[in-house]
Amino acid sequence: MTTTESNTNEEKRSLSFVEQLVEEDLAKGKNGGRIQTRFPPEPNGYLHIGHAKAICMDFGVAEHYNGICNLRFDDTNPSKENNEYVENILNDISWLGFKWGNIYYASDYFEKLWDFAVWMIKKGLAYIDEQSAEEIAAQKGTPTTAGTPSPYRDRPIEESLALFEQMNTPEAVEGSMVLRAKLDMANPNMHFRDPIMYRIIHIPHHRTGTKWNAYPMYDFAHGQSDYFEGVTHSICTLEFVPHRPLYDKFVDFLKEMDGSDTPLDDNRPRQIEFNRLNLTYTVMSKRKLHQLVDEHFVNGWDDPRMPTICGMRRRGYSPESVRGFIDAIGYTKFDALNDVALLEASVREDLNKRATRVSAVVNPVKLVITNYPEGQTEEMEAIDNPEDENSAKHTITFSKNLWIERDDFMEDAPKKFFRMAPGKEVRLKNAYIVMCTGCTKDAEGNIIEIQAEYDANSKSGMEGANRKVKGTLHWVSADHCLKAEVREYDRLFNVENPSADERDFLELLNPESLKINNEVYVEKYLAEKKPGDYLQFQRIGYFMLDPDTTSDHLIFNKTVGLKDTWAKQAKG
Repeated sequence: MTTTESNTNEEKRSLSFVEQLVEEDLAKGKNGGRIQTRFPPEPNGYLHIGHAKAICMDFGVAEHYNGICNLRFDDTNPSKENNEYVENILNDISWLGFKWGNIYYASDYFEKLWDFAVWMIKKGLAYIDEQSAEEIAAQKGTPTTAGTPSPYRDRPIEESLALFEQMNTPEAVEGSMVLRAKLDMANPNMHFRDPIMYRIIHIPHHRTGTKWNAYPMYDFAHGQSDYFEGVTHSICTLEFVPHRPLYDKFVDFLKEMDGSDTPLDDNRPRQIEFNRLNLTYTVMSKRKLHQLVDEHFVNGWDDPRMPTICGMRRRGYSPESVRGFIDAIGYTKFDALNDVALLEASVREDLNKRATRVSAVVNPVKLVITNYPEGQTEEMEAIDNPEDENSAKHTITFSKNLWIERDDFMEDAPKKFFRMAPGKEVRLKNAYIVMCTGCTKDAEGNIIEIQAEYDANSKSGMEGANRKVKGTLHWVSADHCLKAEVREYDRLFNVENPSADERDFLELLNPESLKINNEVYVEKYLAEKKPGDYLQFQRIGYFMLDPDTTSDHLIFNKTVGLKDTWAKQAKG
């Protein structure tokens, strides 16, 4: 796409409500006209397509308004986080085509957050609570009834300060105490009812090791990290709407501690919430995805059936198709369940423009051209991608003995069957017109060979060889092909919305979500391909080499079919 085309498409695209709010702030001169966003994943798992939607928004807004988007790892819970997840998050963002301005970690601010917590204790705005988690939860009340104050709520400031220091020692017992903000136990917003700010965790941190034994909670670390970094727009999903007042409250306290003269309303990170991305026939819960991986219901985080970005990459999705799908569904203030068929349609549309066309036979039966000279071969020219006027070409070997698709032959064919049948002509793609003369069966009546004769004057591209036949079949030479394995994927779950089903989600798994076919033949040209190359098996679908491939064992993942046949099967 040219720069001019890109700009034209940008002009045609209507602004999301998030972008409209950003433009309002720019028009008012807030933040000095500066735009700075951030993408703040917790490194406790692999990113999925829901995160891709957030990535497209966070990075897209910064890109659109000549701002900057930083990457910040929310690493405040060492019991769930490690460097493996950090590295894969970096890979996924890069694959999607985005570049971050800086990389930060919430752990970069542990000293500042600790000092802020100490300041709050000294101001009488926080206290140490030694109740159990169950006792604290029982005292929270309901949205319509006030909570019960903790018996430790009015403990002396010096006592809370001493206990807070004790929380950060190896001797402190996990769960024995927490630091809580002293806010409003009657507030209708439950998040204001003395939220927990710090808890004790003794698991070594992936960056700070054993330096810390007390760690900040997300609500205490997130807004402050935005403030420390100078974030102008904190864009997140709808579940954080009720958290926003607390986000602002902590920033108010932080501003007070700093004693800055800058008007806060002109420099406050603005939290904006949009709807999450939910897909049919899958789950987005990290806990459930972890369980699928840990209990080996799938073959790792990058299993092509998973909604993870790395799983989609391995399956053969292009980053452009994922971003195109996210642009198409848009951003709203209302959660919705998006049909996975829309994602697959986006994949088809994009791969049609970029995939190399190759010949492969996935359900083979032998075809013998009886009047073709024994031992003779020809190199037939094939266009890599007919959608590209500047496409490269490659050759495929033609010979007497071929493989074709078993479904492309019927011995007793109906009138409107335009593929191979006795007495009918078809064209072999890029080669000759042939007429079927018969077939051979085994003792059980299974067809094991088809015979045909070719018209030597009907070669594709040959002058006068353009007489019309209604069927065109793909093929590979039986003596000049490679055997391969194909992994074909179906929906991971049997129900449309497994997250809404009351049954255990593991009971809803589709036992037929992976089918392996080891009797596939592909043209030799595919020996030159590698994972990451987009392929179309002509008349079958889109495929990509799997990283499990070896030099003597080709493995292909089916990305998506040429048409949405699954919907028709489901209706039937």
